[in-house]
Amino acid sequence: MTDDQVSLHVWRVPRRAVGSALLRMAFARRHLKAVRFGKFLGTGTGTTFGPGDTDVTRWAAVTVSDGPIRFPVWEAIAESQVRVDLEPLVSRGAWSGRNPFEPDEVPDETPGAKKRKTDGMVLALTRARLRPSRALRFWRAVPDVARELSRAPGLLAGFGVGEAPIGWQGTVSVWRSTTDLTTFAYRQPRHRTAIARTPTDNWYAEELFARFAVREISGDRTVLGWREG
Repeated sequence: MTDDQVSLHVWRVPRRAVGSALLRMAFARRHLKAVRFGKFLGTGTGTTFGPGDTDVTRWAAVTVSDGPIRFPVWEAIAESQVRVDLEPLVSRGAWSGRNPFEPDEVPDETPGAKKRKTDGMVLALTRARLRPSRALRFWRAVPDVARELSRAPGLLAGFGVGEAPIGWQGTVSVWRSTTDLTTFAYRQPRHRTAIARTPTDNWYAEELFARFAVREISGDRTVLGWREG
């Protein structure tokens, strides 16, 4: 993926433009003709990462393209926006039947994953399609993890994302370093327990985890809920 441009686009819209944002979501595919992979996403505040956490004034897109792209129809209604340009470091799992974030490197010890390293900021993206029969059990486990995340050292921003309000869940988090992210993922007890429960509880019909090096942040970082100036 050396020549690919992977980007996270996030827009903050005023409440009077929420209807316009919903209309754009309804016709989202029309705005993805210039990309090889793209998903428009609703977002949550990141307080609970559950179905009641929706933030209707913030919308996002993840894209993989040949070069930088813009979305004028979203810029027209946004009061602020930010684009995060990314380089894939690790990606495993599937999103709509494919892994769109394959990094260029020799495989590590995890089957199907490839790993690169960075000394700077990293962004973690998780995405899952919940099994309806397991959704309630999953949401009961989420609040404890969300509280741990909010207190995690090195967290610069974090919020929920989803392709639909129910059953299509994900998270975006930006970290000061890979060490900070790894410490949260594997040393915080609630999150470690949730990871351990994933294969036994069979929560997901499809899931993806990807870690990226943050190459550039263009625009207003407060749209991400940034914690540092």
